Amino acid sequence: MRRLIYIAAFVVFTATAFAQRSARVREMENQRKAALNEIELTNRLLSETNESAKNSLNRLNLLTQRIGQRKRVVYLLNQEIALIDREIISLRDEISFLEKELNAKRINYGASVKKLQNHYTTQDKLLFIFSANNFTQSFRRMRYLKEYADWQRRQADEISVRQKTVKAKWDELEKTRNEKQILLHSREEETKILQDEEALQQKEINELNKRQKRLQDDLKKKQRQAEALQRQIEKQIAEEVAKVEAEARSTREQEEKIKDNAIAGSKNDANKRVAESKGGYAMTREEKRLSDNFASNRGRLPAPVTGQYSIVGTYGEQQHQDLKYVRVVNNGIDIQATAGSEARAVFDGKVSSVLVERGYNNWIIVRHGNYLTVYCNLSEIYVKRGDTVKARQSLGKIFTDSENDNATIFHFELWKEREKQNPQPWLSR
Repeated sequence: MRRLIYIAAFVVFTATAFAQRSARVREMENQRKAALNEIELTNRLLSETNESAKNSLNRLNLLTQRIGQRKRVVYLLNQEIALIDREIISLRDEISFLEKELNAKRINYGASVKKLQNHYTTQDKLLFIFSANNFTQSFRRMRYLKEYADWQRRQADEISVRQKTVKAKWDELEKTRNEKQILLHSREEETKILQDEEALQQKEINELNKRQKRLQDDLKKKQRQAEALQRQIEKQIAEEVAKVEAEARSTREQEEKIKDNAIAGSKNDANKRVAESKGGYAMTREEKRLSDNFASNRGRLPAPVTGQYSIVGTYGEQQHQDLKYVRVVNNGIDIQATAGSEARAVFDGKVSSVLVERGYNNWIIVRHGNYLTVYCNLSEIYVKRGDTVKARQSLGKIFTDSENDNATIFHFELWKEREKQNPQPWLSR
């Protein structure tokens, strides 16, 4: 009995462990497919650039991004292969155990059949039954022979089932081995592609190093444009704060005049503006609700562009990972989209500004209570100042630089009051 329990426990344990490993393999396979889809998008963005952009910083960033994605694919392939190796070992152990049990059952079954044949022919069985001292004993002998025969049939059936189980496990092992070979081949191909891409990346780096002074001049120009944009945004924020402060003062003066009027007082309470911080944007009750909803959706905001995209410039000040003389300062994130893509609102709000800034073409500020989102480098504008917009509503078409590198680069910023925020953690991707 103990042996049967041990066998059952072993089979359940190995089956559970195998199922868990298989689930992890499937999960890694899905991650690998997602990484390959990202590589496909990056390739598409690279292919949309002109030959004139062959040695641009943007192109190098895309190449570096693709190499990172390719390395992840190779890493996941290695993880899958390692898990499959463990599956193969587990399957071999399980098959070995089942075959031992099967051989033991065959031996026991054969011995029992031989023993029965040696001691009891059909005639002997009848004599064994009828030679009983009484009817009760005769009945018991007959039942004993029947139970013994039933036991043998069950043993034969169990042996047949075990044989099928062992065969199924061998088939499973063969299938797993084939999967491993496919993965090994994929890893070999991806590694070769990775080596070629790293060689191309190094070539681009060498070309950019030759053009170091020109690249640094371009970066200084972009930095001046970014600083000009920041001044514009801060100016716009200051003007809006001053405007609502004036409205708040006017409201307080009106309240003093009509404080005895309960109905008017109730209406004024709904429109009363209160700033969250000293010198901040004074919000109405509805604007405060919108601001709180915006804050609660951190990490769930939709992408500010339509279609597929890739983030090619991250927030903050950072040293370029490939070019030591390049230090980038970014007040938001830069997104490369496909030609024809549109900017879209990440949340409900109100258009507070539609302006033109040199180097950023058209740009839009949308206010969400005391949060602001900034959409830059638009060739067409679909909204005007004062418009109420909904989440995912298109705001304008992103500019494609057909004369320079044919890239469709979109700049996105997020502010709370006068403080810049890193937009990336706010987005759902």
